[in-house]
Amino acid sequence: MLFETIKIALRSLFNNKMRTFLSMLGIIIGVGAVIAVISIAVSSREQVTSSISQMGSNLITISPGFRRGRFGGFGSSADNIFTMELGESIVNYCPAVKAVAPNNQTSGYLIAAENNYRVNIVGTTIDYLEINNYSVASGKFFSQYDLDNATDVMVLGSELAEELFGRQSPLGNKITFYYNNQRLVFKIIGVMEEKGMGITGNLNGSAYIPISTYLNKISGSRHIDSFFAQANSSEEAKLAVSQIDYLLFKYTGDRNEYRLMSQDQLLDTINQVTVTMTLMLSGIAGISLLVGGIGIMNIMLVSVTERTREIGIRKALGAKRKHILSQFIVEALTLSSIGGIIGIFIGYFIAYGVANMGGWVLVISLPTVLLAFGFSLIVGLFFGIYPAFKASKLDPVIALSYE
Repeated sequence: MLFETIKIALRSLFNNKMRTFLSMLGIIIGVGAVIAVISIAVSSREQVTSSISQMGSNLITISPGFRRGRFGGFGSSADNIFTMELGESIVNYCPAVKAVAPNNQTSGYLIAAENNYRVNIVGTTIDYLEINNYSVASGKFFSQYDLDNATDVMVLGSELAEELFGRQSPLGNKITFYYNNQRLVFKIIGVMEEKGMGITGNLNGSAYIPISTYLNKISGSRHIDSFFAQANSSEEAKLAVSQIDYLLFKYTGDRNEYRLMSQDQLLDTINQVTVTMTLMLSGIAGISLLVGGIGIMNIMLVSVTERTREIGIRKALGAKRKHILSQFIVEALTLSSIGGIIGIFIGYFIAYGVANMGGWVLVISLPTVLLAFGFSLIVGLFFGIYPAFKASKLDPVIALSYE
């Protein structure tokens, strides 16, 4: 009986192809949108998480806070407490911290022969490499001697080296840095490996010089913009943040004077934002499923009206209420299931296209597909029950006399 009921339902739906397709459209759009939105959100989150993880293990960012202005005065940055001595104190008095590197940045033009390129110049120390999980591809990074003597040496990011020198090796060449109407000449001693986006921006497009050179010849100041710190291990990351917070509070007496952000906190924040946005967008997409359910109910009511005589004949020949009821419920479920299957494929292709354009790995989880498809079946069942119940209650005498 079930097989026969399904055959009757399919025959009825295929007899009105356009109406059937329009009835399924809401389900198709809803399921496709839910799968595409969740897949894109998960895929992009995985990409961002991977990029952050590549910045270095157990990374902690320490930066100045911002004082509020009072009595009509303007607020000021608390960067006066950020010096090289502060970085040394963090290493000496925070046992869970393995290394600390300063991070000073400015932008200007690098000029090599006829080529010039606007870049970020990063002033830092040797520990920057380990903290950011970064290494030199050719040549070398600057040494402790360069830091102690503020030498004019520079290491180029991979993208920057290619832009300025093409396929030629830049090692040993002189390069001019034009900044604030000043011209500083550096000797290129190394080229970094190719790496993705980091916490400082595009690492491949940056150039690196000793922090002492930066302070003495570029900023003319002893202040550090921010520090990167590395915990001894992932298990000690939270302990390291607590120790740094304790030291800085004792040093400043005010937690508004500084800001701490660990890699774990950054990942948690990204995950929370992603989950919230995914739920919101999925809810909006889910409205299409409800609209599709209303469309199914509408078409089923029309179908009941059009097939009143057929229902009367079937009842007169011995069909029971449960047979009529099951026939129309199966039709509603068939509409929603076919729409759900088409929606799954459409959602997959949309997600695949966006992931391909974004350059990230496509992630489509089976639970998401099953949830979207299951919800489409529930919608079809819910909105198909009333028309089916109405059809099953028709009196055969009245149905047979219906024109």
